[in-house]
Amino acid sequence: MRSRTVEPTLPPRTATNATPVPRLRVGDRLTDLAGLVDAHALTLLRATVGIVFVGFGVLKLFPSASPAEQLAVDAATKMTLGLVPETVLLISLAALETAIGIGLIAGRRLLRPALVAFFLHMGGVFSTLVLLPDAMWQPHSPAPTMEGQYVVKNVVLVAVCLVVAADAWGRGPRSQHRPGPRTRRPDRTG
Repeated sequence: MRSRTVEPTLPPRTATNATPVPRLRVGDRLTDLAGLVDAHALTLLRATVGIVFVGFGVLKLFPSASPAEQLAVDAATKMTLGLVPETVLLISLAALETAIGIGLIAGRRLLRPALVAFFLHMGGVFSTLVLLPDAMWQPHSPAPTMEGQYVVKNVVLVAVCLVVAADAWGRGPRSQHRPGPRTRRPDRTG
């Protein structure tokens, strides 16, 4: 007689005995996103400030399109002692800001000259706080006007470009000094 082999039968899959499908928790996804942002942080900073500069520079090419147009012309006129026509000043500012933006976006060989131009430009921008005090500061108050706030908010752009410049000048290429996303250290307070 032949022996019969019986194959084991598997119980039907139900909610209680199904193999659990691994799911990423929200915390894991946020950690992954943080790692991705960290790995590309400098590029993200450069590109966003570059986009802002290209946008503001291009706006100055169209009459009355830039809300800062007259402020920029007034400050530049004071800086050049009125020797340069307003149209030339405005086109020069538009070209400078656009070139800075393109240099920041492109990076590589254009980055360092763009950063030098950026910091020189910011010197001019912040000089308006002194050159045009009536337009920059509220009377009898240390609070800036709306135009003054428009200038003061540039401290954020300066901070971003300081970080970018520290990487570009201080430590060389990113791949030489940053191994990748940082891992979180355990809390040692307890």
